[in-house]
Amino acid sequence: MKTERVTLLTTKEFKSFLRAEAQREGVSVGELVRVRCEQKQTPDEIVLAKLTAELREALSEAKSSLKDGIKEARSAMADLRSKRTGSPATDHRRHSRSMAK
Repeated sequence: MKTERVTLLTTKEFKSFLRAEAQREGVSVGELVRVRCEQKQTPDEIVLAKLTAELREALSEAKSSLKDGIKEARSAMADLRSKRTGSPATDHRRHSRSMAK
C-alpha cells in the first residue's frame, strides 16, 4: 500500500515534461515516476553499462598513451634538431613559441 509522500522541487520545464510524458503514457505523474524508478535493468542495459565502463577505461588508457607518445615524439624532434645544428637540445615549448611569432 502506498502511504508515503515525496515532495520534489523542480523547474517549470521539467514539470511540464513529466506531465507530457505521463499524459502520453496515460498515467498520472506519480505513477510515471514510480514505474520508471522501479524498473530493473534489462540484460541489454546491463551489457551496455559494462561496455560503457570498459570503453571509458580504454579511452583513459588511450589518452595517457597518446600523451606519452607526443612527449616522446617532441623529445626525439628536439634531439634531431640539436644534432642538425650541433647545439644542445632546446626546450620544444620555447621553440614552438618562437615559431609562432
